[in-house]
Amino acid sequence: MKFEHIPVIATETIENLNIKPCGIYVDLTLGKGGHSKMILDKLSSKGILIAIDQDKEAIEAAKENLKDYSNVIFVNSNFERFDELLDELGYDYIDGALMDIGVSSYQIDNAERGFSYMKDGPLDMRMNRENELTAEKIVNEYSQDELEKIFFEYGEERFSRIIAKNIVKDRQDARIDTTFKLRNIVMKSIKSTDTHPEKRVFQALRIEVNRELEVLENTIDKVVDRLNIGGRLAIITFHSLEDRIVKNKFKDLATACICPPEFPVCVCNHKAKVKVVTRKPITASKKELKENSRAKPAKLRVCQRI
Repeated sequence: MKFEHIPVIATETIENLNIKPCGIYVDLTLGKGGHSKMILDKLSSKGILIAIDQDKEAIEAAKENLKDYSNVIFVNSNFERFDELLDELGYDYIDGALMDIGVSSYQIDNAERGFSYMKDGPLDMRMNRENELTAEKIVNEYSQDELEKIFFEYGEERFSRIIAKNIVKDRQDARIDTTFKLRNIVMKSIKSTDTHPEKRVFQALRIEVNRELEVLENTIDKVVDRLNIGGRLAIITFHSLEDRIVKNKFKDLATACICPPEFPVCVCNHKAKVKVVTRKPITASKKELKENSRAKPAKLRVCQRI
């Protein structure tokens, strides 16, 4: 299957990065390289783009897509290793970074990857296919309490208890090893008017498999600490849990004094590291939504190192 992915909120993202032609930039979620290509088009031959993705298939697709550019460094790794990767490449600071925290169209549409509840395939959901933990392992080996917690916290699923209960019950007869087997259990567990009530469970499993929220929260501080003054970090999220993390992280990093409010004067000496560029998230335009409906939940937030 051909690796396809349309970058979302692309023009607004690149504009907000304020790219310097000779700067050093990092795309932490390369995908096929749609955003990266737009960054490279604004860089001179002296500028550098470090392109990171944990999915080997994405790296190979991006190499083909960006074959005309000589100033890009491809790295097959989880962006959680951001600090180590920069050190290994010999860069102390960068001028900007982009994170697109979403599943690519290729990953969704390829049934073998197990991300979609619309196509039958193995329950996988790994961004990095070398990792041991899969959605199948979670569904068949986690306790009922653990499953309930994941569905409630990561999927914000109201019926998490009954879904977890039915999963545990059904797996006693046969292993739940495909997306449709899981979807059918979810569908019979809840009464909902939603078109696809199973999407919350699939989201929750994907987050657990790839440690998405934990990795996102841990990485924001690392990136900000390696930004040059004036450098910007742009993050695109696709659901409320991710957006909440980014919003709160940016707010904390933009706060100077963190003393208790009852203190008459500041004694913490804490200094703000960034200013928030986007007070409200940027969303896809009507024109983009007509061309790519998958951009609908996307939100872009940007901060700048001070």
